[in-house]
Amino acid sequence: VTDRIFAETKVRGCNPSFVLTCAGPVVIDTPQLPTRAVEMRKQVEEHGTIQYVINTEHHVDHIFGNYWFKGAGPIIHHQGVHERFMTVYPELDPFAYALEALPTDDPGGAALVPDRETYYANMGTADIVFSGDVTLKVGDRTFHLLHTPGHTPGQVAVYVPEERAVFTGDTIFSECTTWLMTSDVDQWITALDRIRALDIDHVIPGHGPVQGKAYLATQRSFMLEWKAAVAMAVAKGWTREETMARVTFAERYPVDIGQEYMMDYIQERNAGALYDKFTAPTTTSYPAKDAPPR
Repeated sequence: VTDRIFAETKVRGCNPSFVLTCAGPVVIDTPQLPTRAVEMRKQVEEHGTIQYVINTEHHVDHIFGNYWFKGAGPIIHHQGVHERFMTVYPELDPFAYALEALPTDDPGGAALVPDRETYYANMGTADIVFSGDVTLKVGDRTFHLLHTPGHTPGQVAVYVPEERAVFTGDTIFSECTTWLMTSDVDQWITALDRIRALDIDHVIPGHGPVQGKAYLATQRSFMLEWKAAVAMAVAKGWTREETMARVTFAERYPVDIGQEYMMDYIQERNAGALYDKFTAPTTTSYPAKDAPPR
């Protein structure tokens, strides 16, 4: 990206990256594929001792490789990531999901993955947990870790002003289909506006090719299109099932590398999640008659 920033954008999983400083490299997200994680750690350590490993979110494609980075340097992530790190939810078992990619995308990685119990005992959770924003000064580079919830509650953007660059995590899906599902879309749009206010030239997304600042508006527009399409479905009286079947943006972008078979799954669950938000009952509370004004 620059002579200090390196990002891998063409493997299954997130875009694992690192930044060189005069004190040593800083890693931002770790590869989902085990052989890539081992290779990346070796490559990064050729530039010096790793100063930090930063995770931008809790989704498995951004954190699974922490197991192979344990001991490489302090791991730091937001409280929202810490609370959800490799947690099994009804919609996803992250350990099983990571193993699902091995036969097709990393057959050699199977030999590197321990059993579940061993993995969870050594998976590389944070040495440093923060809430809000935090700034790291590492050698001659600054890393502003900005809390940008929306895609996930603990989402973080990493802004490196000296490089005029920001690592957005999955706040940006670059030229590939966006996963909404359990996200808060309104918070996500606010996060995009916050990132757009930064003085940047380079946007390193969670998935897909590196972009310029203008792509933030493209992502924002796409989110609004999703909202409008599902809101219109609700207004027309469509059921949840009809909305999931009929509202789709599958023609807009492909699914990211290795997940092509999940297109229908993503479209249906994006639509279903937004439908649930738009049709959820709302309650309004009013102050007691004699309550003082606030």
